[in-house]
This record gives sequence, structure tokens and C-alpha cells, in this order.
Amino acid sequence: MAVSKILAALFVSMALYEVSVAANVFHVGDSIGWTIGKVNYTLWSETKVFGIGDTIIFEYNKQYHNVMQVNHEDFNSCNTKSPVATFTTGNDSFKISSYGHYYYICGVPGHCQAGLKVDIRVPSPSPIPQPKPQPGSPSPSPYSAPPPSWGSGPAPAPILTPGVPCPPPSSAPAPTSGMSSPPPSWGLEPTPTPDSGFVPGPWWGMAPAPAPSPASSIYASVGAFYPSIAVLASVITAFAY
Repeated sequence: MAVSKILAALFVSMALYEVSVAANVFHVGDSIGWTIGKVNYTLWSETKVFGIGDTIIFEYNKQYHNVMQVNHEDFNSCNTKSPVATFTTGNDSFKISSYGHYYYICGVPGHCQAGLKVDIRVPSPSPIPQPKPQPGSPSPSPYSAPPPSWGSGPAPAPILTPGVPCPPPSSAPAPTSGMSSPPPSWGLEPTPTPDSGFVPGPWWGMAPAPAPSPASSIYASVGAFYPSIAVLASVITAFAY
């Protein structure tokens, strides 16, 4: 419905444009005019493009010629008995007001048969072709369906309750960023579990200290008794004096 209204408005605009702009003036036979044996009026009209608003002028010697407007049948048979209109001034003109054919002949006996006739053809504008949809082509969708992630946020972290075991992790592997996570044994003791009976020592979370060697134990004992020997030596020296 909308397309038909647009086309109708376009045709009306084109018609108004032709009426207001295409106002050409045509002299039948050009400089020779309306006469016998000098102009082929069929070829003359075929080389012209007539439109609504144009003016057609017949110039002739009114003592020898006239102009009759007739229908198509009388034009072909050169019948002068029932003309639509007759002009005899020698300088007749009319303005084209509609599309179609305008047939004119000379009403003097024998002149029409001699070729003094003309068909003024005013073609109507060609309709604008409408594009046809290709067979099998899908109709375009007014919008695309949103991706499934629209409106969905990240999954909430589970809430841990004391005394309630944590649910097992999902079977789907977590995405990696190109680097695997370090194994749980890097610098850490295994995590104690209630059922394993393992009790962490004071070094839980750090590497254990190495065991002392025998030599280091002797040096530590001597160092511990050295202050006592020094005190005893000082007492003996005092009594000696």
C-alpha cells in the first residue's frame, strides 16, 4: 500500500513537472510549414519528442490549405466528412494537455492523400520497475538474537559453612592462561585432613631445619663451658697475690 502511494505521488509530480517545465513550441514542417510535396510529416513527427504543455503551430496559406483534427480511422482513410475540429486561420495552434495521439489532416480534396497529414504522438512516462525478490532468498530479520552471554554475570562463589563438606569441583576444566599452576608440593606441607591423622609440626608451611653434625656439637659444648673456666682462672690468680 505504501509503495503504491509513493508511485502515485511520483507520477503526479512528474506530470506537474512536465506541465510547468516542458513547454516547447513546435512548428509543423519547421520553416517550410504546412504544405504539399516538400516535407515528409511522418518522419518529421518521429524525430520530435512531444510532451504535455507543448504548443503545436500550423503555418500555411489559408487560400490553399486548412487543418482538420480527426480520429485514427479517418486519419488512415483521409476521411474529411466527420472531423473533430477544423482550423482555417493560416496560423493555428493548440496546446497538448494529455497523453496519446493527435491526428491532423488537410481537408482540401486530395491533399491528405498526397501526404499532408501528421500524427502528433505524446507518450506517457514509463512506469518505474519494482525490484523483485530473488527466489529462495531469506527475508531479512529486523534484529539479531542476542548472544547467550548477554545479561548473565559470573557464577557466584560458593558459601562455605563450618562442619559442612565443600561440594566437589565441577568436572569442566578451568581455562588456563598459557601457564599451568604450580604443584601443591612447592615449599608447602600437605594440607591436613580430619581423617588422615596428620598433625602439622611447628615447621608447617616451611622446609625443616637440617640436623646438627657431631663436630658442631663439640664446638657448641666447649663454647658453653668457656666462661666458667675463665672465671676460675681469675679467682686462682687473685689468691696467689
